[in-house]
Amino acid sequence: MADIDCLVVGAGVVGLAVARALALAGREVVVVEAAASFGTGTSSRNSEVVHAGIYYPVGSQKARLCVAGRKQLYAFCAEHGVPHRRCGKLIVATTDSQRAALEKLEAQARANGVADLVRLEAADVAHLEPAVRCVSALHSPSTGIVDSHQFMLAVLGDAEARGVAVAYLSPVREGRVTASSIEIDIGGAAPGRISARLVVNAAGHDAARIARSLDGFPAACIPRTYLCKGTYFRLATRSPFGRLIYPMPEAAGLGVHATLDLAGQARFGPDVEWTDTLDFSVDPARVAAFYPAIRHYWPALPDGVLVPDYAGIRPKLQAPGEPARDFMLQGPREHGVDGLVNLYGIESPGLTASLALADAVVAELERGA
Repeated sequence: MADIDCLVVGAGVVGLAVARALALAGREVVVVEAAASFGTGTSSRNSEVVHAGIYYPVGSQKARLCVAGRKQLYAFCAEHGVPHRRCGKLIVATTDSQRAALEKLEAQARANGVADLVRLEAADVAHLEPAVRCVSALHSPSTGIVDSHQFMLAVLGDAEARGVAVAYLSPVREGRVTASSIEIDIGGAAPGRISARLVVNAAGHDAARIARSLDGFPAACIPRTYLCKGTYFRLATRSPFGRLIYPMPEAAGLGVHATLDLAGQARFGPDVEWTDTLDFSVDPARVAAFYPAIRHYWPALPDGVLVPDYAGIRPKLQAPGEPARDFMLQGPREHGVDGLVNLYGIESPGLTASLALADAVVAELERGA
């Protein structure tokens, strides 16, 4: 059995950021990942948007960590040469009935510390984005895009340079809480047992299962996780947009929005499909609902120009039809197990918030250290 200081479960963007932050704090860190590489789940199947912090309830962890994380992410990318661009975003109200909701969203964003929003009317939008039709909009200049793979690669490189070790193809089978540590049984080709003083469960979709597998962990503290699949379709022609275009948000997401990659290629998504399985296949038939949704703000969208791209699955803490819930950063004060932090429901804006979320995890562990 190997005895170590810190074990991070999961090498997605948050797990890597946590490992780096722990190493920066002087800790010995090992990361175990079930897949053959880093960031193969939620971290690599999203819009790659750097969010400003607009949508989240005032005072929530999503709001606070998104605003702080955005600033940290841009600084990190600049320092490490990670491809990114502050392309800006328009949130558009396409009917007069949406104006009040847009105003409410603007007020919420300002309360969250997003101070650079600009209100635009239809003529202003037509000047900036001639293809877009709306009655009013919010321009968010601090919204951007990032190469998520290169970002994770840079975080991983920085972590490894500070002594972090990563073991791939090393799934967590089960574990137990002891008087002085947390023991984790690892499967794979080289199974073994690790005894760690500090453990961070950043396993994304698998976080609740891992918590349930820990003998001695209170089952009542484990929330139910729901899987929400989102499909993306790529525009086969040249993009008419220079910025990201978002409709007004929906109950389970931000609506079918237009995003750009760093080459200027446009994609649309995600839609909302609640599921019970981690099936990342794309159903081409779902495109039928995309055309009318997109034409609310881009009425000139031609037929037949959307092609299947990819799908992602978000781990949510709310059931279908329920209000969105906050990130759950669950430490010893919530569950009573010293040295353990569980991260549940880390969906959007998890990529943007990752560095700030990692700092919050380290602070939580240091309170009980």
